[in-house]
Amino acid sequence: MLPIESIRNNPETVEKQLASKGETIAISEILKIDKLYRNQMGEANDLRALRNKVSDEIAQAKRSGDNADDAIQSMRKVSQQINELEEKTQVSKTELDDHLLGLPNLPHDSVPIGRNEKDNPLVRQWGEEPSFEFEPKNHLELGESLGLFDFERGAKISGSGFPLYTGNGAKLERALINFMLDIQTEQHGYTEIFPPFLVRPSAPMTTGNLPKFADDMYPSEKDGLWLIPTAEVPVTNIHRDEILQEDQLPINYTAYSACFRREAGSYGKDTRGFLRLHQFNKVELVKFVKPENSYNELESLVTHAEAVLQSLELKYRVIELCTGDLSFSAAKCYDIELWAPGEQKWLEVSSCSNFEDFQARRGHIRYRKSADKKVEFVHTLNGSGVATPRLLVALLETYQNTDGSISIPKALQSYMGTTVLD
Repeated sequence: MLPIESIRNNPETVEKQLASKGETIAISEILKIDKLYRNQMGEANDLRALRNKVSDEIAQAKRSGDNADDAIQSMRKVSQQINELEEKTQVSKTELDDHLLGLPNLPHDSVPIGRNEKDNPLVRQWGEEPSFEFEPKNHLELGESLGLFDFERGAKISGSGFPLYTGNGAKLERALINFMLDIQTEQHGYTEIFPPFLVRPSAPMTTGNLPKFADDMYPSEKDGLWLIPTAEVPVTNIHRDEILQEDQLPINYTAYSACFRREAGSYGKDTRGFLRLHQFNKVELVKFVKPENSYNELESLVTHAEAVLQSLELKYRVIELCTGDLSFSAAKCYDIELWAPGEQKWLEVSSCSNFEDFQARRGHIRYRKSADKKVEFVHTLNGSGVATPRLLVALLETYQNTDGSISIPKALQSYMGTTVLD
């Protein structure tokens, strides 16, 4: 959530930054509601001060034996005015909050200006493209021939977009999850979390998924809960409504979760196989940090996600998102894309974002500074470390052999207990 003070003090700058994200939002309407709310608050406070003053005078009059009936009657009218103003103030506050919740985060000054993904600059690339002495197959051909998954039966059970992993496919999925969690906990010092997969509305409200992206989520309406689109949602809310101590920061969490997304806006996109799913698995990285360190922490977050792909010796590239391609909540973001030789395309497997205090304000996540004991909002970051579906695509297609078997990367062999799938 953007602080209203920033909007109030720099409306033109805020409008310009929102426009760079492709958002045309009338800041003037927000400021109009804000002014009304502040005026109502001021009037109510003036009346409360008057009531307190006259109440003291009434008490003094009673002690002196003077008649205070007129003053009492007058104060009853003032109390009624205060009640009416409080109701109006609450309406204005709700309207103001609704508008603020609908505002995306502002891009950091270092984010390149651009309209869409075509304007995203390449940051770096790692690894070699695999060479084959045969025509490489795609992941569907490979997986079906080896019995790694069964999309037809998965669709019979739940509908399209809900994969059914079978045999070595299920074992490979489990191995990848354990492998990625071990990297982050053992090499990078993250604390492992196993979070709930259903959350109260306040949790996705904190991360920015609600109310704007309700159509992309699965509600459990009877229970008033939502299925999580990513572990970012429950993990970021671990410290909601808390004041942390400065010496606790940074806090680094990693978590596996199933993720549930309706993909309401995916019409016309490539949805074959594992390329776009309604349910998938992901290992998430979440950081709570001091504001002055957050952009250094973002760079380290990206390298922690990259470590997974380097360990598996997969070709990837890091892309910096331009303003027009940033997510609703992000101030700055890098995407990591894997090369899938069978698909002959780059596949996004991770987004690493700095939200600055955008989520912390929505979730009231703060810390107390050691020096002066002042309380400030933390900065939150998160990144995929990484999502398994497209990782599986790139892995199968990269390590395929002439006979249709799949070699297991060295780093994964102890998790699988074999060197090849055939």
